[in-house]
Amino acid sequence: QVQLVESGGGLVQPGGSLRLSCAASGFIPDYYAIGWFRQAPGKEREGLSCISRNDGNTYYEDSVKGRFTISRDNAKNTVYLQMNSLKPEDTAVYYCATVPTFRLCVIRSGMEDWGKGTLVTVSS
Repeated sequence: QVQLVESGGGLVQPGGSLRLSCAASGFIPDYYAIGWFRQAPGKEREGLSCISRNDGNTYYEDSVKGRFTISRDNAKNTVYLQMNSLKPEDTAVYYCATVPTFRLCVIRSGMEDWGKGTLVTVSS
């Protein structure tokens, strides 16, 4: 069974940066994708970005495009989310999840294993 652990959250001022990590233990097939999601208080979960484990193909929601960058290190079984130019509306708990295909990740469907999340607070 796959376990995911997110880390790197914290308090940051508007305009600042954070890098989140999603470390996986267990076997994940190369054709899987990893997605980053977030949920702000009182709001629905929002899909942010996806990366394909085999070819590194990436996808970003418009809300984070140009500010967030997803990357992977398959040797470390870790996916990263570099977040720049953070805004107060980026405040949320951030989660990563495994998804059987990149296409499913893009349409935010079929997520399988989830981490417990890491809290990001953007405030002055």
